[in-house]
Amino acid sequence: MAQFLRMGRGAVIPLDSFEQDDVWILANNHPIARGEITIEGDKVAVTITEAANVHDFNAIGSF
Repeated sequence: MAQFLRMGRGAVIPLDSFEQDDVWILANNHPIARGEITIEGDKVAVTITEAANVHDFNAIGSF
């Protein structure tokens, strides 16, 4: 989070996902939710779609 706070306007964060891809939302490298990438105009957001299932996360080896 500290890195995000230090970023200035116009900073670029590369993503290896596309709009409407499912993504894991992590806190301290632990899955807390699943989400979907959405783009509205010049804004990118992640919409939470469901609570995380830790067993699914571990099954795909996403650490």
